[in-house]
Amino acid sequence: MNIALWVLQALLALAFLGAGVNHLVRSKEKLRSQMAWVEDFPAPAVKLIGAVEILGAAGLILPALLHIAVILTPLAAVGLLIVMIGAVATHVRRHEMGGMVPALVLGILAAVVAALRFGPYHF
Repeated sequence: MNIALWVLQALLALAFLGAGVNHLVRSKEKLRSQMAWVEDFPAPAVKLIGAVEILGAAGLILPALLHIAVILTPLAAVGLLIVMIGAVATHVRRHEMGGMVPALVLGILAAVVAALRFGPYHF
């Protein structure tokens, strides 16, 4: 089970790292064509979301990998879950049910990592 959790953490980290870099480096205007939700947020907020996603991705891997402050790994998963709750709420408010599905799946997977790393499969 520990190997499965590592694989899940790596996949989540890759997904959030990719999304975070995308939000951080691309302008709001360029993001708008792919992500209509950016209309509802100022550009600095979109950049902040990207930075949080990158930090969360690092938090899923680095503390456990380096054996330093390993409690940060499940805390990063909880933080990413909170971000995904906000994403789901934004998509529901905008009536974008198709956009809600990836955020919901990522949120559920982050919750699984948090629950199992806080629980029986902690480091």
